Formats: sequence, C-alpha cells, structure tokens
Amino acid sequence: MGRETSGGMAVIFGATGGIGSALTEALRVQGRHERVIGLSRSAGDNGEPGFDLTDEASIEAAATYLSGRPEAIRLAIDATGYLHDARFAPERSLGALDPEHMQQAFALNAIGPALLMKHILPLLPRQGRSVFASLSARVGSIGDNELGGWHSYRASKAALNQFVRGAAIETGRRRKEAICVALHPGTVDTRLSEPFSKSGLDVRPPEEAARDILAVLDGLESGDTGGFFDHKGKPVPW
Repeated sequence: MGRETSGGMAVIFGATGGIGSALTEALRVQGRHERVIGLSRSAGDNGEPGFDLTDEASIEAAATYLSGRPEAIRLAIDATGYLHDARFAPERSLGALDPEHMQQAFALNAIGPALLMKHILPLLPRQGRSVFASLSARVGSIGDNELGGWHSYRASKAALNQFVRGAAIETGRRRKEAICVALHPGTVDTRLSEPFSKSGLDVRPPEEAARDILAVLDGLESGDTGGFFDHKGKPVPW
C-alpha cells in the first residue's frame, strides 16, 4: 500500500469546478496539510492569483506565487477539464468534426495541463513523497474505445495521458519519491457531465468522487508514477 501525503501544501487547480471545489473542501476538512490552496480563473480573497489554461503567463504567475510560500507542495491536483460549451457538444461522428472545437478541446484538456506540469512539477520537493494528479477520462483510453464518437474529447484526453506519462519519467529522474498520474474520476454530477447524466451511467456526487480520488492517491506508491487509474484505483488501459 502507499502512504498518505501530508504536511506541506496541497494545491487544487480548477478549484471552483464541481470536483475541484469538493476536493478543496475535503482536503481542508482532513487537515493533513499545513495549507490548502484552491486556484481558479478568478483571483482568490486571500491574494491567490487567477490562472487561465490558455495563457501560459498566468500559469507561470501562479507557479511563482506558490513557490513563494514557505510550505513545500506535497500534493497538486489538476481538476480542470472541457467537454462541451454553448457552441460545441461531443461529436457523434467524424462528419461532425470542427477545427475550432478540436482546438478548444486540445487547448483546455492537453496543452493547458501540460503547461501546468511544466511550471508546477519543478516545484515539487526533491526529498519525500509528493503527488501530482491530472483528471483525465476513461474515454481517453485508446484500448478501451469500443464506441467511437466524442472524437475531440477522446483525443485530447489521450494526449493528456501521454503528457502525464512523459512528465512522470522526467520528474522521476530528480524526485525519486514523486508520483505523477492521470486519474479517471468516474461520472460525476457536475456541469461537465450534466447533459449526459441520464444515459444510464453511474453518476456520483462530487463529494463522493473527491473522497475516492484522495483515497486512490493515498494508495499509490512511487512505482505507480506515470500510470492511469480509475476512481477505484484500478489501472486503465492506454
């Protein structure tokens, strides 16, 4: 079994989203970390900077803010994600592909999170256990894809998984106890999944999803770095 990540600082990126807010609250209730910081697009009441996944300068500014804190980052969770908006919905066929939709999906699901890794992973301590987790999705698994469709979302999450894998390898060269993983949180009752929650899926409240995610992270060992796991801690095929 793994061991709890405690002490230092826990940071949630995307802290105003359904899962992100539940994770932030759960970590504060646990009280295992000296400080829990939730970051989102808007600046916080306590001076926390806002960040925009499509603006690397804002990500770098957030990293600079975190590096100025006295506590080391022991846990960082990227709880951001994009599936649909007022303009675009998941494609049912290749004929529905739209270049702007694809650009949006990759910008928010792959490029932005990769830039978070670029600026946050170097802040993890050289000694002791630390965890960076990015919320991915089972539909980003190439091996698990038996239905097709949802092309932009699937492909952008598959790209995210590759970034996580490569980042884990690079991070592990200098931070032997650091763990960098992709997580499938399951279908959660949030705005992201709301249009699809009546399709027979097992939809869970954000608070339950947050507890599951934190339990999975507690159970990971250094040898699990670079992996892709579901909300029960089971590996998901690439």
